[in-house]
Amino acid sequence: MTLSLMFEIAMLVSSVCGVLVASWLLWRARKQSDLQALAGFAIMMAIWCFGHVVLFQGWERVGIYIILANPLMPTFFLHFAILFVNSGTAKEVMLDRLYQLLPWFYLTSFAVVLQSWWMGAGDAISTLYTGAFFVFTDAGLWNLVYTVLMGVLAHGVLMFGWYRHSGNKKRSILAMCGVGAWGLLLATSFVFPSFGISWFPYPMLLLPTYLLLLVYAVVRYQILSVNAFANRALLWFAMMMVILCVIAVISVVSGRVGLQALSNVPSWQLWLYSLLILVVAALVYQPLSRLVSRLIYPGALLNEAVLDTWSTKLKEAQDWAQLIEVGEALLSAQIRRPVAIQLQMPSFEVTPHNNALAIRLLRSKAGWHFSLIGWEDASPGMRLTAEVFASLFSTSCGLLERSLALAVAERKRLDEQHLVELGSLSAAMAHELRNPLNIIAMAAYDAPAETRQHIQTQLKRADRLVSDMLVYSGGLSLQIAVTPLRSLVESILTQSPVGNVLCEVDIDEQLELEADPQRLQQVFINLIDNALSFLRNTEKGKLRITAQEYADQVVIHVHNNGPKIDESLQGEVLFQPFVTKRAGGSGLGLAIVRRIVDAHGGHIQHQTDAVWPVTFELVLPRHHAPAHLGRPSYGTE
Repeated sequence: MTLSLMFEIAMLVSSVCGVLVASWLLWRARKQSDLQALAGFAIMMAIWCFGHVVLFQGWERVGIYIILANPLMPTFFLHFAILFVNSGTAKEVMLDRLYQLLPWFYLTSFAVVLQSWWMGAGDAISTLYTGAFFVFTDAGLWNLVYTVLMGVLAHGVLMFGWYRHSGNKKRSILAMCGVGAWGLLLATSFVFPSFGISWFPYPMLLLPTYLLLLVYAVVRYQILSVNAFANRALLWFAMMMVILCVIAVISVVSGRVGLQALSNVPSWQLWLYSLLILVVAALVYQPLSRLVSRLIYPGALLNEAVLDTWSTKLKEAQDWAQLIEVGEALLSAQIRRPVAIQLQMPSFEVTPHNNALAIRLLRSKAGWHFSLIGWEDASPGMRLTAEVFASLFSTSCGLLERSLALAVAERKRLDEQHLVELGSLSAAMAHELRNPLNIIAMAAYDAPAETRQHIQTQLKRADRLVSDMLVYSGGLSLQIAVTPLRSLVESILTQSPVGNVLCEVDIDEQLELEADPQRLQQVFINLIDNALSFLRNTEKGKLRITAQEYADQVVIHVHNNGPKIDESLQGEVLFQPFVTKRAGGSGLGLAIVRRIVDAHGGHIQHQTDAVWPVTFELVLPRHHAPAHLGRPSYGTE
């Protein structure tokens, strides 16, 4: 293979690469004007390289005209550089003005090309290595100088962008400048014959790499799929280089070891055959890989589409129950067998299913871990599918956990903001309401006894409502002290109008809590008063208060045999403010209880069972720790 043929092939490959790169950029660019300008640069470079091919084929005049159009290449690159550097929120005034001058740059470039054609700025000469090679005449120096200046201006814009930007854009600009230096090194040999230097332009044989590297430097941080392609391309290029070195060694050594027939084969033929084998291997690699995977893991039809579907569906889950439901449906549909997902964490636990196949996920300090249960007799393909899915599901658990934590934090912030606003409003209302209430009380002093008693009752109710609003909406500060629980409860019962209600207290005398005694007293006052209001009208009414100690927690139950709470009020609704069916109630009692228990780092909930129609369960830490506690792991009494 002659040097002339090698040069012609390199120019043809560069031209084809330019067309392919420009087409790809236009397809991916859509409305990205900077990539459209880069596509224009790639097309002009493809045309310029094709001009050399035409020149070598004997069409000298056409080839010269095409090559003399080279000022358009740096003009397109300048267009791209301005748009790339000036993209984003911060616009540069200088680049805006330069962008407004772009039509004049294009017009000047066209004028230089037309002048070069008219004045005969190029010619073709024969060299020692090529039959025809382009050279600039004396009239073409202006064409060459203008092209170089435009290239310098474009790279000057890039350097300005490197100074002004940061992050990925700065890295891209730095890579482009490095590729520009590589392009300058390759293109320098093109002008040697124009200055009388009789030297073959070996660097131009590598010209196809310039355009590919330039585009890769631009889109590496914008289009991530390009990096995967570049990874494969670099791998195959490295393999080609290794084969080339091996063939070179074989050519030298084969004759000395008795393989005369092999040593007589030209090295370029050996390299071409090896390259052909490498290309065939690249083409059949993916099909053979899928075939082998199906043989080893039958039934495991995993691909990017399946994984993307799994990831998308799992990300749509809003809570743990929905995540488990979606996960079980996806995996069961994939392997065509029912699968259960068991999630174990402090605040959520799913009851194990009776399914033969299950995936158990456990939350630990190090993160989420999974284990396969009952998969010993499953096929390798099914087990591989389960492992891949479990790994993806573990990631989804972490994402959902962080999402719920952010939602809780945001809800807490809004609640605190609401309480601050409500506190200000309540304080103003208390001041404005108590003044007329005092006037009414004094005005009723001379009223008949029955009327005065009725007015006093309603005034107490109004005053209680105002007090409850102040307590609920005000700031809640705790004065922690060691508090004996039994004596606290008994003192409240002694002062309460129990009437004919039977009250029992089953609390150890030695049981003590680190809590605010005043706030804790308010909790029991509200719960006892709420229970007595229903038990006074109940035959054989009974109130029972018990407490048990579990590790560092104290579990308190306040039972009563009054009427069951309406189903519409059960759950979280029961503890919302202004929710009540008690005659004369403010609807703030249980809401206040909830606030005080939460402030102590505890938990309260309503329960029903066969013995006690109404039960309130309080979980409080023995030692003050204002962190929310989950449900304790014990059985109910």
